[in-house]
Amino acid sequence: MIAAALLCGSAWADEGMWMIHAINQALELKMQERGLQLSASEIYNADAPGAGIADAVVSLDFGCTGSIISDRGLLITNHHCAYGDVHALSNAEHNYLEDGFWALRSDQEIPIPGKKIQFLKKVIDVTEEAQRLMKEQGLSGRIMGMRKLSFMLEKKYSEESGLEASLASMWSGSKFYIALYQEYKDIRLVAAPPVSIAAFGGDVDNWEWPQHKCDFAIYRVYTAPDGSPAEYNAGNVPLKPLRKLSISRSGFQAGDFAMVIGYPGRTSRYSSAAKVAFQKDVTLPVSNELRGRQMEIISRWMAADPEIRLKYSNRFFSLSNVQELQAGEVLCYNRFDVVGEKRAQERELQEWIDASPERQAKWGTLLSDLDQTYRTVAPVEKALTCYRESMIRGTQYHVIASRIHALDHYKDSAARAKSVKFTRASVRRTLDEIDPRVEKELWRYSVETFYERVDSCYWQPFEKEIYAVYGRNYDALCENLWSRSWMTDPARMEAFLQSEMDLAEAGQDSLFRLLSEVKVLNYNQLITKLSADKPVSQLARDYTHALYQMREDKGRVQYPDANSTMRLTYGVVGGYEPRDGVWCDWKTMPRGLIEKHDPAVHDFCLKEDWKALLEREQPQIPVDFLTDNDITGGNSGSPVMNARGELIGLAFDGNKESLAGDSSFTPQYNKCVCTDIRFVLFTLERYAGMGYLLDELDLR
Repeated sequence: MIAAALLCGSAWADEGMWMIHAINQALELKMQERGLQLSASEIYNADAPGAGIADAVVSLDFGCTGSIISDRGLLITNHHCAYGDVHALSNAEHNYLEDGFWALRSDQEIPIPGKKIQFLKKVIDVTEEAQRLMKEQGLSGRIMGMRKLSFMLEKKYSEESGLEASLASMWSGSKFYIALYQEYKDIRLVAAPPVSIAAFGGDVDNWEWPQHKCDFAIYRVYTAPDGSPAEYNAGNVPLKPLRKLSISRSGFQAGDFAMVIGYPGRTSRYSSAAKVAFQKDVTLPVSNELRGRQMEIISRWMAADPEIRLKYSNRFFSLSNVQELQAGEVLCYNRFDVVGEKRAQERELQEWIDASPERQAKWGTLLSDLDQTYRTVAPVEKALTCYRESMIRGTQYHVIASRIHALDHYKDSAARAKSVKFTRASVRRTLDEIDPRVEKELWRYSVETFYERVDSCYWQPFEKEIYAVYGRNYDALCENLWSRSWMTDPARMEAFLQSEMDLAEAGQDSLFRLLSEVKVLNYNQLITKLSADKPVSQLARDYTHALYQMREDKGRVQYPDANSTMRLTYGVVGGYEPRDGVWCDWKTMPRGLIEKHDPAVHDFCLKEDWKALLEREQPQIPVDFLTDNDITGGNSGSPVMNARGELIGLAFDGNKESLAGDSSFTPQYNKCVCTDIRFVLFTLERYAGMGYLLDELDLR
């Protein structure tokens, strides 16, 4: 049986985040050979609105993905995609993160200010038009960058269609596409389980397998009474969608076809070996170490004080998610020798370049230039990474200081007055979200890290001036700057906010100066000077163009890097062998929740009523399952569908072995971790008492 499972778990893996509008006959046939029972036109068909299942998939402001599952605008996604909304709604009296939120009637649904979702309506190839515009600008002696090109084409197509238009460049400008979106702005929270259900295992289980997270949340989309998009209004009505996803309750097995449609954010699979080595050896080790230490500081404070836990839970969640991912990247780069894989690819590329005088003239020294340029800028980039992770991202007081400092850029009194009002509100909001004790410790760590890790040749005059006074007595430096600053004194800060915020006097504050006078530009100017002849950005574009053209010439089907446009990926359900002699099953069961339960550890502590329900009913349905779909950040919340296009789960994570996936897909190891839709339904009905939603979904 294990041999059969191994075959099911690995033999079917297919790399690729395919553009939804570009499913050609060959790709359609390949998916059907894997088990798909639909045609390409049943997946996406811009000429027949509502005909394709892609019409039910939405972007959550290009940060996550969701899908419409009812005729009354119900939208399902991951809980971690809704985390910021749930956190913003929570307070000491109603802690929806810890207790969950369940709207048992429509009038209990909570509007989310600023929340937007987008339906893709059509994708248009505008490559010829974009290249013509750039050529015309070039002939007139001007350079048309992506920002200006986007403005021109998006304005044109938005006015013509009445929809939101977004220009996307593929393969670094080899192709250009306009995506047209219908945007909705009245989004209301319907259901969000407590973190003890949705994020069970917390940071410990993140990027791991097995997992037992029921990672879902539900919104409802509202429209004006005539069905058009509208801002929030009490008189708005639930959306009547063109298409919804049907929900499967029949289950699935290892080897069954699985398809994911979503909005993956960013990949860099056209990265050179030099870039991967640079990230692996220069920048990622620095950022991972510093963020890990910051997490330790915040975690200790959160464990000691429930109020601090509530305040910092969203920030810690974001910090840990990135740090875990990037630490895993370094491990996988080494384990799977991604640099070696890229070098082998580049040997083929160089042979192809050398086979043509024209290509030699264009790209002959490209690979050696990349290696040399990355070596040249590495010391400055390492210093910049350390500076950015310590002095900029180390404390939220930097956010406050930089917002206030930005007021100095306004010369027009009316514009400044408007900005003062906005800054005053944003600073007060940030102050409400932090604890000075936590920020002081983070600041202390940041200061020592900067002075100990960044060579003094990169220090700016004021940084040198401070060091000349205190030297390596970082306790005295931090205590004096912190205690004397108007920024850390609530009364003085409030008095400043109530004033017109003139920085003439306030700007003399040493803490304010260190935090607000951001020096990133100085580092970037030095990097630009060092690589003036052959900047990394231009070399990277040339590399992508060369690799793309080689694959085109050799007739290889290829997909562009992810860039928050709708993509399709296909594979199968199945387990895997993460290490020699270790086999992981493709599913986890509810009994695993009981096995992991630890009342002494917050992330593994089950609520008593939830634990009792699981013990009493012993549901025999998976909590989570694995597929080998090719996903990345932005795919969170994406619908996982069976061969008939029915919803079977929600993609929410990758496994540790997949974390080189930004640059390289590793067959047999890259796994997509999904929540089983049946366990979601069980939670809604049996735990939350929201049977009315199952009625709405025609599932009772």
